[in-house]
Amino acid sequence: MKIHEYQAKQLFAAAGIAVPQHVVAKSAEEAAAAFTQLGGPLAVVKSQIHAGGRGKGRFKEQPEQPGVVLVKSAEAARDHATKMLGNTLVTIQTGPEGKQVNTLLVEAGLNIARELYLGAVIDREVGKPVLIVSSEGGMEIEEVAEHSPEKILREHFDPDAGLFPYQARKLAFALGLEGAALRSAEKFFQQIAKFFLKHDCAMAEVNPLVVTKEGDLVALDAKVTFDDNAMFRHKDLLELRDLSEEQPMEVAAANAGLSYVKLDGNLGCLVNGAGLAMSTMDLIKLHGGEPANFLDVGGGANVDQVTEAFRIILADPNVKGVLVNIFGGIMKCDTIVTALLGAYDNIGIKVPLVVRLEGTNVELARKMLADSGKKIVTGTDLTDAAKKAVAAI
Repeated sequence: MKIHEYQAKQLFAAAGIAVPQHVVAKSAEEAAAAFTQLGGPLAVVKSQIHAGGRGKGRFKEQPEQPGVVLVKSAEAARDHATKMLGNTLVTIQTGPEGKQVNTLLVEAGLNIARELYLGAVIDREVGKPVLIVSSEGGMEIEEVAEHSPEKILREHFDPDAGLFPYQARKLAFALGLEGAALRSAEKFFQQIAKFFLKHDCAMAEVNPLVVTKEGDLVALDAKVTFDDNAMFRHKDLLELRDLSEEQPMEVAAANAGLSYVKLDGNLGCLVNGAGLAMSTMDLIKLHGGEPANFLDVGGGANVDQVTEAFRIILADPNVKGVLVNIFGGIMKCDTIVTALLGAYDNIGIKVPLVVRLEGTNVELARKMLADSGKKIVTGTDLTDAAKKAVAAI
């Protein structure tokens, strides 16, 4: 689960992690008042969306307006906020459709001496959380990894004990920090590791992490995502979820207990099993098609869930055909066909439909399809089904 920068900073502040003075604004007048409240000579007005690259992003309605802007007066804060709020910001991470900005974060300026990178994630190869730091703050860590991998430093830490002081000092020394900045870094790195563990994060990233001229480390940005599988332990964090930032069909699928990810293609996929779904999409691509989604109904889906899966797939206006690929183990093939035929009548499947079935009750399921009189194409195997589905659209 993702949260906004301002929400992450509120959590950071509650954990004792240093963040700039800030005020959340939802109107142009609130942005102007926030500048006055902060009381400094300058402030930064930052668009709040679930995407990076906001500083380089531009608004569809105001191409000259960046998503993050430095202002030196309340009037400037108001003017920029007027252009930002309610408008669509397009960044490298949003895609061309962009995201609407409904909230702004107004932050006090800092005396910045250096910019660093800091992130915490799970290293699945090692089976431990890892703290990642780099001297290349402000840059995308993927770019640093590609062009200057030697500038990325990693320190795995214990999931119970957290990051030990000697590990924090090791990273701080490697970054060339001294004096007050060294002491601040030791504290900051340990705090982030503790925060990561306590909140069951999937990622906690600070980019840039700034070193002020006074030697303090401050989180100038904050990007936090939580492990969905741990949210039952954090009911309070669920209140931070912003459904307007999420793909509506993905929300509907999650509510129905389905795994769905919208893609850019035009051939819808309904499959049981994540690995089988990936293989299905690979074969679609191999034979010249473009999958419109990843959708795994799982091994124990019932008729209602499968019906909802069809409804979600067909709600995508880009879908010009649907490929159903079922290998029945726990999932019975006749259950899929029952839902498929129900969806055909109740939802109205008006695009080509190709079905491949194998496994439990497959003969019964095939007979149900044959006796239905519906315009449904069957595939003898997955390759045959993929070819027919691609050809049909």
